[in-house]
Amino acid sequence: MTLILALESTCDETAAAVIDGELNVLSSVVATQEELHERFGGVVPEIASRAHIERILPVIDTALSDAGVTLEQLDAVAVANQPGLAGSLLVGLMAAKSLCLALDKPLIAIDHLQAHVYACRMAAGKDVFPCVGMIVSGGHSSLYHCHSPLEFETLGGTIDDAAGEAFDKVASMLGLGFPGGPALQRTAEQGDAKRFRLPRPLLADKDRLEFSFSGLKTAVRYELFGPANPVDSEQLDPQLIADMAASVQQAIIDCLIGKALLAMKRTNLTRLCVGGGVAANGPFRDQLEQATEQNAYELHLAPRSLCTDNAAMGAIAVERFNAGLFETLDLEISPGLRRPGK
Repeated sequence: MTLILALESTCDETAAAVIDGELNVLSSVVATQEELHERFGGVVPEIASRAHIERILPVIDTALSDAGVTLEQLDAVAVANQPGLAGSLLVGLMAAKSLCLALDKPLIAIDHLQAHVYACRMAAGKDVFPCVGMIVSGGHSSLYHCHSPLEFETLGGTIDDAAGEAFDKVASMLGLGFPGGPALQRTAEQGDAKRFRLPRPLLADKDRLEFSFSGLKTAVRYELFGPANPVDSEQLDPQLIADMAASVQQAIIDCLIGKALLAMKRTNLTRLCVGGGVAANGPFRDQLEQATEQNAYELHLAPRSLCTDNAAMGAIAVERFNAGLFETLDLEISPGLRRPGK
């Protein structure tokens, strides 16, 4: 039986999982850093990398223990080496390389974004490729033509901010705390999504599969704190906060669903796979299910437990293992993500 240890440290979650060749997750451990970044209202790269250094070995040890597996029983070690924060990626990669060198085991590279889509394959229990893959998270809003689990063709992505970043920044303006996405969704439940007429950037442009959310954030700031409203977040009316949260959430959802449907039409594919932290948003999931059903598309949403960063979705390493795609120990990180058109 094939056994792979997968490591994840692309941003602010230190994670490890043990997966077998049948895609069974024997263990999955995640050490979150939310409490470390909360007072800054966002992830601080230096703090994140230092926390990974402290947590990576205990997380690996716990994952092996929970799975009842020893290091010697492993057939390979997999690690996400792209994209992400440079310092965070380096911690995971160095840990993986050290294990491979000490144990004489092969090293497997994981693309973090491909893994988010592969979470849909794991949940489906069957092949879901080819498909349109959509990743919506704090750092990424991207669309791909996924020819296979390991062959992704970029269709489009954000030209500025990601959807999750927009959620977090607006939540900060509203004084809702960090992480902003879940807080904004809870607040939006009490709000009127039609109160504020906010822009849907690029939604009407049927020739482009890009996203843009920076203008939406600016529009919210002017609505809340423009010349006509010289107040700070602590002086905002609770109902206004709820209405703005609902309005922003709906604007983001409209943009995401609109471009996803456009990608389906452009590729003539009938299957859509969606992953990433924002994919855990309840209204987004509900409305996307309705939209795909109306258009007779097959939808696969990553389960909420696999939407936020984790190592279990590193099961995509099984695909690379079976294909004999291993890396040398001079493997490097690739932090950046190419912007559409660049």
